[in-house]
Amino acid sequence: MRNADRIRMYGKETYVLAARRRNEKRFSIKAGDVVRELRMTGRTPAVCSALKSREFLRENNLRLVEISGPASGMSTTMTYTYEFVDEKAPTEKEDPWLRLRGALKEVFAELGGGERYLKEERRNFYGPGESW
Repeated sequence: MRNADRIRMYGKETYVLAARRRNEKRFSIKAGDVVRELRMTGRTPAVCSALKSREFLRENNLRLVEISGPASGMSTTMTYTYEFVDEKAPTEKEDPWLRLRGALKEVFAELGGGERYLKEERRNFYGPGESW
């Protein structure tokens, strides 16, 4: 995974989704916090670039409303303030494994339960006269 992807993913998971859960209209990210938390010493320019990139803004439905820090724009003191562009927050991606939870509940019930089914499958795994 590229550093930029890692930074954008961390920004989303740690800051954007947290702000959405708190129903904030505006929130800020300090570049130095991300550098420290991701242990990216010496990568401050990459962090600053990723946090103000069009891709980060578009992925998270954000508008960059304020940038504060030194004129160089590449410092751990850089603070980016965002606003959510959308009225309704997009739903967080549902874990596909959680969607499957309980999918075969009725089938296993017909077979005497999941434990019984597995025991039968294990017992009949090898054909007659075969063993491991």
